[in-house]
Amino acid sequence: MTSAHSQTTPSSPAHHLVIPPVLHSPPSLSNLKDHHLSTGNLSVTTQGLESSASSVTNLDLNDGILIHEVDPEVDTAHSEDTTAVGQIDDVADEESRKNLRDHLRRTLSIQREKSDAKRKTDEFLEISSVSPDTTLEGYRPREYFVLTDAGKPVFASRPDGQDVENLSSIMGIVQALLSVFLDDGDKLRCINAGRLRITFLLRSPLYYVCASSWGEPEKTRSHLEYLHLQILSIVTASQLRRIFERRTNFDLRRLLDGSEPFLFSLLARMELDLAIATSSLNCLQLDQSLRARVAEALVPTSKMKDTLYIILVARGQVITLVRPKKHSIHPADIHILVNTVYSPSIVNSPASASWIPVCLPKFNPAGFVNAYITFLHRPDADQKYYQRTTPENNESADTTGASHVAENSQGATSRHTARLVEDSGIGLVCISGGGEFETVRAWCDIVTQKLNDDGSLDALARAVDSGKTSYYASQLGIPGLRHFVYKSRSHVQITLPAFEEPYDTLDAKRRIVTLYQTVHDAIHAKSGQTGNLKLQCIRTEKEIVMGWITQPFELYVVLSPRLPKAAVINAANAVTRWVKKEEGQLFLRDAPVF
Repeated sequence: MTSAHSQTTPSSPAHHLVIPPVLHSPPSLSNLKDHHLSTGNLSVTTQGLESSASSVTNLDLNDGILIHEVDPEVDTAHSEDTTAVGQIDDVADEESRKNLRDHLRRTLSIQREKSDAKRKTDEFLEISSVSPDTTLEGYRPREYFVLTDAGKPVFASRPDGQDVENLSSIMGIVQALLSVFLDDGDKLRCINAGRLRITFLLRSPLYYVCASSWGEPEKTRSHLEYLHLQILSIVTASQLRRIFERRTNFDLRRLLDGSEPFLFSLLARMELDLAIATSSLNCLQLDQSLRARVAEALVPTSKMKDTLYIILVARGQVITLVRPKKHSIHPADIHILVNTVYSPSIVNSPASASWIPVCLPKFNPAGFVNAYITFLHRPDADQKYYQRTTPENNESADTTGASHVAENSQGATSRHTARLVEDSGIGLVCISGGGEFETVRAWCDIVTQKLNDDGSLDALARAVDSGKTSYYASQLGIPGLRHFVYKSRSHVQITLPAFEEPYDTLDAKRRIVTLYQTVHDAIHAKSGQTGNLKLQCIRTEKEIVMGWITQPFELYVVLSPRLPKAAVINAANAVTRWVKKEEGQLFLRDAPVF
């Protein structure tokens, strides 16, 4: 069991980025120290690189396309400093509370002693909770719960349409546990019980809980953070505060009625979306000249005074983004917008366009903006739908659409079956701070006509429909390479190939994403480790997973378990060289401003 006093995550405010000059050749791994890689149970190294080129330094941060967030768990509205509100009706009496508090203190004390002793005597972090032989039973759907600080249920993602008769009891127990720590001036972060990890996030007046048996690290806290941001996109932070200041026992489900499928959609997206996991953006792979030509056509006229952002999307990914000068956008806000754009109520709407209010929590958690959404191109009927679990699908498009008003919760929870979704249309999104619907609509019609006339829209449609906007690791021709994730730290963007054999099934994707999360967590010390790492390497019976962080980039590669050290080094360097060569198509750079 872990509390904030025993595991802390440093937080710092978000910064802005400048688009840097062309980077020098990537650092080399040629002087990598030999790390211990064991078979059977996973062993994670804690040694680093000796290369000065691989040292982690602060970037020169200024205005750029995306806001760089050092710690994605920082709340935009308020911190976790809060006090328990309301009464604990489900705890018998004060004596029971005292016994519970004493038991938790003893357990926490024992865990602290064990953790401290292990750090002093063992240079390796043993990951026994992640097994290469994990079966389907090990990837049962995670469960998410949201409740108020008075113990009122708000949302529950019980899988497979299970009954929620005991929901009130679960909420009462959770509220009691959290209140015990809050009474002591502490905050409960997680409870570990074998493979089961229960993670908590406090964003007063709401509490968020995730129960997972996947064996991943404390990364699910970021899932809870995104769930909080999604709720804020529907009910702003200022509205929440006002409501609960007046009535501490308010039933928030009334305000969120009809939005549950939207929350389920986000949870499904987060399961495999590594852009969300790394607090970055995954742009559509596209010819650089075509992307630039399309972006120039999206620059608004002077009549559109309240325009904030103009975004072109396809297959759940951003094609390009136009923004005001010296004004960046946070990746989390983009993820919320993309989730909104591809909800069934909008994608399947017979209307030519949608005009909806939405709160962008990282931009302004206290107010709404208006989003004009129209689809410039929709695939033919035989191309309209595709399976989420097929290798042809780009992993960032592995998501279930959601709607504020359509689709019942039982259908949403069965999102990992053979259910079909559509998110391959090309959508234009205009975010405005004003209410000039007709002005925005007229301008979007002009843009659409312009893209049609110069052939840009047709070129985009052909690229999207033909699958040329994604690639596979096998196309790189690097021996032993199976998959990778490359994050450009300056652009705050990632690129990764589509999953292919042996990671072409849903469970295989879940397993490899969990390993990615384990390596990412260790490198960034997200679960209370003593310090950050520059390199982390895991070997299982099925693969090698290595994470490497430098000043310009982060790289996570999955390789054959039979590769020797020299081949692992060569593969990592080969991936960085390939990304450097192709970065014009892989990343969104130098987008126009207005």
